Amino acid sequence: MRPARAGGTTIITTTTMTTEQDGFLRLLTWLSPAFPTGGFAYSHGLEWAVESGDARSTAGLIGWLVDILEQGSGRTDAILMRHAHQAGNNAEALEEVAELAAGLPGGRERWLETTAQGRAFLDAAAAWPAPVLGLLAGRPVAYPVAVGAVSAAHGIAEDRAVLGFLHAFCANLVSAAVRLIPKGQQAGLRVMAALEPVLIDVCHETRGLSLDDIGSAAIRADLAAMHHETQYTRLFRT
Repeated sequence: MRPARAGGTTIITTTTMTTEQDGFLRLLTWLSPAFPTGGFAYSHGLEWAVESGDARSTAGLIGWLVDILEQGSGRTDAILMRHAHQAGNNAEALEEVAELAAGLPGGRERWLETTAQGRAFLDAAAAWPAPVLGLLAGRPVAYPVAVGAVSAAHGIAEDRAVLGFLHAFCANLVSAAVRLIPKGQQAGLRVMAALEPVLIDVCHETRGLSLDDIGSAAIRADLAAMHHETQYTRLFRT
């Protein structure tokens, strides 16, 4: 109930938040840089890509991120997230997706990046209780699986959750690049603007795909994550 004044008269209005609006606000909170998943500590191999010269310019950074989104872990995470979302409270289906996702990373640091963020996300999301949190307890959980399952539990539409996740993934990498290259904030914003149609395309393209459609051709990005393990100077964990 919220009082409002009109012409000296107090009017009582009632604001009702729909389930959809409620879920959207939660998604914004969960994908915010302030949500304690520790995403700021990971560069997804970008630190090595900058050092090697692959992503040292604005054009190079955009190309690097487009490849990851369209042919690498971005596309893979979107598919995994969709299947975790569709599994809902089906323990068997959710376990299948969780086991596959935890086994896919091609290196130690990539595995750490996705499972550490996945566990941190589930721990923080416990502020919004849901039965699915119990289904994912006591196992390594990849970040997209955690976000997909919890989003479904709170009635957040699959496409909205996936697009939000992909956007947050890129925003985190652009933030890392701004510090690594270094680039100014305006350059980072231009990168995010350039990625908008790609994010939408990947969201649409992954709709309806099966787990058998998962595959990656972003080989240099995978190698970057492996090279980062032995990089001489490092600011990020991956």
